Amino acid sequence: MATPSACPSPIRPARSGAASEPGRQSAHGPASETDVTTTDPAAAADGAPAPSATWRYAIAAAASLAIAAAAYGLGRQPVAGAQLQLSLILGLAFGFVLQRSRFCFFCIWRDWLDRRDPRGLIGIITALAAGLAGYTLVFGAWLPDPSGTRLPPTAHIGPVGPALILGGLAFGAGMAISGSCISAHLYRLGEGSPTAPFALIGTGAGFILGFLSWNPVYLAVIAEAPVIWLPRQLGYAGALTLGLAVAAAAVIVLARRLPRRPAPAAIDPIQAVFITRWPAWVGGLAIGAIATAAYLRLSPLGVTAEIGARMRQAADAAGLLPARLEGLDTLRGCATLVRDALLTPNGLFVLGLVAAGFVAAVLSGAFRPTRPGPGHIARGLLGGLLLGFGAMIGLGCTVGTLLSGIMAGAASGWIHCVALIVGTTATLRAGRHLGLLEGPAAG
Repeated sequence: MATPSACPSPIRPARSGAASEPGRQSAHGPASETDVTTTDPAAAADGAPAPSATWRYAIAAAASLAIAAAAYGLGRQPVAGAQLQLSLILGLAFGFVLQRSRFCFFCIWRDWLDRRDPRGLIGIITALAAGLAGYTLVFGAWLPDPSGTRLPPTAHIGPVGPALILGGLAFGAGMAISGSCISAHLYRLGEGSPTAPFALIGTGAGFILGFLSWNPVYLAVIAEAPVIWLPRQLGYAGALTLGLAVAAAAVIVLARRLPRRPAPAAIDPIQAVFITRWPAWVGGLAIGAIATAAYLRLSPLGVTAEIGARMRQAADAAGLLPARLEGLDTLRGCATLVRDALLTPNGLFVLGLVAAGFVAAVLSGAFRPTRPGPGHIARGLLGGLLLGFGAMIGLGCTVGTLLSGIMAGAASGWIHCVALIVGTTATLRAGRHLGLLEGPAAG
């Protein structure tokens, strides 16, 4: 029997991006603009019933107070306190937006493959367009002339070559098997997902596998790979115009597939923010704004730098790594630099993402911890292994390489996107053909 998919959504059949967690209700099929998270225990028969509204609000309030206290304490740190505090705040904002809009790259792409539902794809395109415009404004202030040899500081503009494609293919396969990208596994950790913990463990192991493979791969296909930054060839205006034109054309084509639906009924503003699922395009706009703010004040968005750095430290301490990882510390992207500090900006960003996912899930009734079964464990570990390996070889994931790369005008972001799509689609279809992955949901 096929193992159910791992894309959770305790929401009734909903807009794109929603899918099913193993042992949870599937969320395929059309729905209205006012879909809300169900609080009916029957809707999550294999998971824990959602707490009552009173308990949900109390738990969310207590968690929010604890988070606020932590943010305040970080701001009072004598060394880099403001940077650490802002990292946590931006991570909280990012996690809240991801959970409320169900922003999962795999689920969005699967919705398009299975039902030709374009709403999630339009959300991704909106995020890319907003971030591209925001990055261009920042670039223009920091590097007025893009035609020289310099690149914008810290922007995720990576080498283009076979390793990037291999990383994208592996990451796409890992998404299809585990049911989510790394960022979605992180916010679903706060929802009580039975798959996410094992996928993240597998991701750590995948990073170690990537480190062990790094030197021959780097010397063979990365060291001399070109770094292509579109504004250098087209100028800021040309690169921005091209990017927005591609985005607009894609939205025009996708909009033809938007389902017809009645005008949404009036809804309470509080419910619209905390209970009702956000339209994907709203989440996309918010992500574009967060990405721009993060780059302006800290560094580009990414969720794998801390995971990779900690795995690198652990593997090195265990004597598993070679004495030198050739060229790794000189490349742009979600670099896995060795870190001595206990608290780091990217680590706090990731912690904020998980914490906000938990608070948002509790408020909306989506927090239902589910006991993992063998299928959750196996798919999480195997899929996570591919996610980690792909993220290490490709210098990032759907956030660090795809989102932050495309927003920065990097050709590497576009190529990584294509490789992800190919890897995800091929693995999903092969897995379904063999009866190993769940097929399209009826309805």
